[in-house]
Amino acid sequence: MKTHRLSFGEITILKRNLAEVIINEGVLMDIKMVEEYHSFLLTHLEAPFSLLVNKKFAYAYTYKAQKTIATLKEIKAMAVVVEGFNAKLSTNFLIGMNKEKKWNIKTFRLRTEAMIWLENHV
Repeated sequence: MKTHRLSFGEITILKRNLAEVIINEGVLMDIKMVEEYHSFLLTHLEAPFSLLVNKKFAYAYTYKAQKTIATLKEIKAMAVVVEGFNAKLSTNFLIGMNKEKKWNIKTFRLRTEAMIWLENHV
């Protein structure tokens, strides 16, 4: 496993087609950060790939970032670990805003459950 630090947080490569994403506390993800994120995924992962988004910290998105995040066709599945009520609420809102994209996404309270689900979708 190798962890890479980006302007908005860190991404750990767990397998050639699986990465864990942790956004830093208080970040406002904008379109430039989304482009950096997408570029990193396309450069460092083998498609199709899956993502474990670990919402350890509170952060937000600009509207354009909300509509652009996770639009890569190479993303096969996303598991989001949400520990608190607000994290779950904001994740459900983001999913709802992008429902027409039909993401293969599921939320979990525990990282181990998310990993098991992803292992079955990788």
